[in-house]
Amino acid sequence: MKVAVLMGSASDKAKMAPAMEMLGQLGIEAVEEVMSAHRTPEVVSGFASEAREMGYGVIICGAGMAAHLAGAVAARTTLPVIGVPLSGSPLAGVDALYATVQMPKGFPVATVAVDGAANAALLAAEILAVHDADVAARLAEYRAGFARH
Repeated sequence: MKVAVLMGSASDKAKMAPAMEMLGQLGIEAVEEVMSAHRTPEVVSGFASEAREMGYGVIICGAGMAAHLAGAVAARTTLPVIGVPLSGSPLAGVDALYATVQMPKGFPVATVAVDGAANAALLAAEILAVHDADVAARLAEYRAGFARH
């Protein structure tokens, strides 16, 4: 299974790069896409509703300010969705954090820290590792590296 790393704007790429890097380090196929819950809602809806059939197991969504991308995706799929609130607004990402974490009942979005793209990738890997022993082994090896420091 692969992971989708979505972001609301091309300007978010630098803040979402740690997700792609971590997934690559763990040997997990990942695809990066730019789509906006506001500017391209039809694209978001189409992608989210077809993601399972396209072979995705988890979707990571990074967005700042109103941060509706993760919620818009969660509304259209039953795959796990992980939200990454991004900084850059006058409120330093707190607005994005609240918008991402405060989802209505029935449409959960797992939420990591502001600009926490690397942890979003690790959480995605943990989700995949439930049914993928190879990913579980790579995660264990990654974590073992912390004991050496």
